[in-house]
Amino acid sequence: MLMLTVRNWFGRGAPLTAPTVGRTASDPRSGHAFQEDEPAWPPARRAVTDSLWGEGFLFPGGETETMRLVKSLGLPLASTVLLLGTGTGGPACVLAGKLGLTVTGFEIDPELVGTATELINRRKLFRQARVETWNPAEPELGRHAFHHGLAIEPLCGHRPEPVLAAVSQALKPSGQLTLVELVADTLLDAGDPEVADWARLERRHPDSLPTEVSISRVLGRLGFEFRSTEDITQRHMQQVIFGWRRLVRGMEEEGVSAWSSEVLVREAELWTSRLRLFRDGRLRLVRWHVAGRGLG
Repeated sequence: MLMLTVRNWFGRGAPLTAPTVGRTASDPRSGHAFQEDEPAWPPARRAVTDSLWGEGFLFPGGETETMRLVKSLGLPLASTVLLLGTGTGGPACVLAGKLGLTVTGFEIDPELVGTATELINRRKLFRQARVETWNPAEPELGRHAFHHGLAIEPLCGHRPEPVLAAVSQALKPSGQLTLVELVADTLLDAGDPEVADWARLERRHPDSLPTEVSISRVLGRLGFEFRSTEDITQRHMQQVIFGWRRLVRGMEEEGVSAWSSEVLVREAELWTSRLRLFRDGRLRLVRWHVAGRGLG
């Protein structure tokens, strides 16, 4: 039943329909309900994301997408990099190990910070990379400490002004920034079942998403010069499908492992929900490449 369900969602390219696994009689939209004290990233879920996107990555595309995002920055050796959204260590390891950069990563979840630190140590990159916790509600990232920055969906439901102001302050005056963020051009309807499913699975409030325009205005007010802005939704969707189809093929060849039951279905529900809103145009993923004006 599990293999059939996941294959139907991702394995054969079938149209996405509302998942039915795990629904309860009391609430047909409830799916897999979360407990208040349930961790967002338990080990079983991290095992799934490692299989989907590569070890240490929590986002589609993994290492390939990380390299693509920093390519426009033209980072020279010995550059110091601010990394928001280091996941379980994959992006930090790529920047330090493949590009020879000095990386300070920040993550909200202490469990992710611990896992990222373990990966960095295991790959013997601890002299070049480290990860710390941070709070987007009260961001403190230092002052003029980094040459450049990479921020991967750093807002997490928080207002863009304080987060981006902290990033601006942390970069050197002429520092460049690549920012990727989830946006909604119009306010999402919390009463819509599809929106409610997505919000529950991603643990977000539908009205917490910024617009592309609002983020661009904040970046402009902070004195950044715009180099490029790109809607990367389609590429993101393709990476999602590719990761899931690869996982499905592996499951067909090797069998369903012990971690692949409820946690796998929940992760599949999350991504089908996000894809559905992308395809409807209600969510988009946008990349900004901006640079400081060197005014100090």
